[in-house]
Amino acid sequence: MPDVCDPTPYDALLLLSFGGPEGPDDVVPFLENVTRGRGIPPERLKEVGRHYFLFGGVSPINDQNRALLTALREDFAGHALELPVYWGNRNWAPYLTDTLREMVRDGHRRIAVLATSAYASYSGCRQYRENLADALATLAAEGLSPPRVDKLRHYFNHPGFVRPMVDGVLASLAELPAEVRPGAHLAFTTHSIPTAAADTSGPVEEHGDGGAYVREHLDVARLIAEAVRAETGVEHPWRLVYQSRSGAPHIPWLEPDIVDHLEELSGAGAAAAVMVPIGFVSDHMEVLYDLDTEALAKAAELGLPVRRSATVGADPRFAAAVRELLLERAASERGERPERCALGALGPSHDLCPVGCCPARAPRPAAAGADSPYV
Repeated sequence: MPDVCDPTPYDALLLLSFGGPEGPDDVVPFLENVTRGRGIPPERLKEVGRHYFLFGGVSPINDQNRALLTALREDFAGHALELPVYWGNRNWAPYLTDTLREMVRDGHRRIAVLATSAYASYSGCRQYRENLADALATLAAEGLSPPRVDKLRHYFNHPGFVRPMVDGVLASLAELPAEVRPGAHLAFTTHSIPTAAADTSGPVEEHGDGGAYVREHLDVARLIAEAVRAETGVEHPWRLVYQSRSGAPHIPWLEPDIVDHLEELSGAGAAAAVMVPIGFVSDHMEVLYDLDTEALAKAAELGLPVRRSATVGADPRFAAAVRELLLERAASERGERPERCALGALGPSHDLCPVGCCPARAPRPAAAGADSPYV
């Protein structure tokens, strides 16, 4: 990485996330934002929102983004990186368009964007780019000159993302009873998506057989399993599994589901398991409900000792990784050839999403890519 913290040409960083309700009255309006255009009736949204109501109608994701904002600002200040950090959401306040409007009025013209999704997929990358394009179009319609936005590359294999998860697995293994610990299986979990979306994730040359989405998760799972073996001297069996399916039953989604996998492990006589949510940056609702509530309840029913390891959240190593990704991209934009830090077999991801990367079912303008209308 560059020795000097020079963010040129960037004059601000935008933390771009999903958003979540912060009280019972927010739940249905939030879900209306998430599902807009799908024609889902309010009664169905209330049913879907029951997971949120179990937690007082509050998703933890906004507080976790506030914690990450603080960690980023502290890391930047500690390295004399004078770059303001803003925060905007796709589906709840602070809304992306409002934040970009504020950034423009504060005089920012070249903005680096960190999305809280580490992997390639339509919902984890392209859709955020579409949201950026929508927001920029709104600003232009209001008579404001849209800024240039550049989305930082996927960071699934950056050491600052991987190493905190390794430590989380080690801590969870240590919490298991000593007699079952050596035989514990590692269940690496991520959000299930339709197989069609998985197969077309990433650049065109990576499409097919799960695409970049599955390939990237498998690489991270392998990295963590190998690091755990190196630290403990025990080779734990592992598998990539999925959670949080929300689609129609007739549409194929990635499997197996984590609950089904726990049943399979129990039936096969596994001693214990650690659920490792590698697909999630922080402990938001899919982690709190699908793993900490539903999956742990199933494990208790099965009599299977199970622990859930930590997500990265606001770990200082992750904040440092964001700084490194920002400076790396800035150096590249200046025409330099910076070191691009990545672990595993896949190497560093692309800076600019190519044409055909993670396509939508219906083509829409997307910013921060080779096909962006905003350059």
